[in-house]
Amino acid sequence: MKELLQPLLDWYLESLKSGGYPLVALLMAIESSLVPLPSEFVIPPAAHLGWTEGIGFLGVHLAGWPAQIGLVVAGTVGSWLGATAMYWVSRLAGRPLIMRYGKYVFIPPAKVEGAERWAANYGAFGIFASRLLPVVRHLIGIPAGIVRMSYLSFSLYTILGSALWCGVLCWLGINV
Repeated sequence: MKELLQPLLDWYLESLKSGGYPLVALLMAIESSLVPLPSEFVIPPAAHLGWTEGIGFLGVHLAGWPAQIGLVVAGTVGSWLGATAMYWVSRLAGRPLIMRYGKYVFIPPAKVEGAERWAANYGAFGIFASRLLPVVRHLIGIPAGIVRMSYLSFSLYTILGSALWCGVLCWLGINV
């Protein structure tokens, strides 16, 4: 398994050294969509590299705390962009599309109905809390869009929850 993943990890770490923040934002946007790319594979290695060697961006090399702040910002922006895409697709395409075709991307009708009840019950705070839960965090834009939650509230709580999550992952990348 190590032989399979090592080239990917080497590419990722080398890419982070030269232009890491856009890459982190892109990967976190992917993570906040339907693609199963865990944020735990994106932020902690970047945080460790940023702490030990630094991360370059636009000709500036940041290390230590400035690199960590940059990673939290990049991760948060990426998470918000991915979640926003999910929100708007769900809001515009609506419930019928997801109920009909969701099963092909591992979203059965029962999960949609449960998520709708949950989003209607917990509202904006539910968005914040869900951004801190692995697995749930990347799909929360779907029920929020379906129940037509205020985009401003959705964005605010997504940004707050994502920033906190990225901060925790940075801490883990430095300390574990």
